Amino acid sequence: MNSQAMTANKKEICVGPVEELPEGARRIVQFGTASIGVFNVKGEFYAIRNFCPHEGAELCLGVLTGTNKPTDRCGEYQWEREGKVLRCPWHAWEFDLETGTSLFDSKLRVKTYQTSIRQGELWVEEKITPKR
Repeated sequence: MNSQAMTANKKEICVGPVEELPEGARRIVQFGTASIGVFNVKGEFYAIRNFCPHEGAELCLGVLTGTNKPTDRCGEYQWEREGKVLRCPWHAWEFDLETGTSLFDSKLRVKTYQTSIRQGELWVEEKITPKR
């Protein structure tokens, strides 16, 4: 389907009916000049740019995983964020699916996009900041 619209404040794309992106699925769509990945993680939808800043890999072809939570005790591990960490398929750089922030360097990030559901359709949008 992939209809696109643009207003003064945002541009958006309809990814398609929500039921066509079941839990655990992903879809890569063209959004203007950018390729983005749209993911359904436990019923929550996320959208992130399909480009790894390291070497330019298609980031959204990578594995969705989780990570170990930092703890105060040596040898203690607590797994968290299952399905919300995207690992690049080329060199295993990891990014938070919600924020786009790299897990190893918080100054490094990949663009994320807001998602919404309207009348059973999944939409991805990008806010447009006017140039001054």
